Amino acid sequence: MYVGALTLDILLGDVRSLKQKRSAVRPLIAELQRRYPGIAVAETGHLDLHRRAEVGIAVVSASAGNCKEVMDACERMVAFRPEIELLSARQRLYNDEE
Repeated sequence: MYVGALTLDILLGDVRSLKQKRSAVRPLIAELQRRYPGIAVAETGHLDLHRRAEVGIAVVSASAGNCKEVMDACERMVAFRPEIELLSARQRLYNDEE
């Protein structure tokens, strides 16, 4: 069993309040869950900043290759959204022996 963890640090476009931030981040999370139903997604950081967000994604799979493939696809999806600037992405892969 392999568990992949992807952390995305994103900068939101023209957002001036936490309410606007929620209206930008919530659809992003919903789209990730819709496209990749086997993942878990949540806003995990920068909760008090209105232009920054950290989104965490977890993938569980029988193979390391599949975990990496799903994390790469999620990262690409977020990176190609025009209203979001992806500042950094960090992938970690754990197996059942760790």
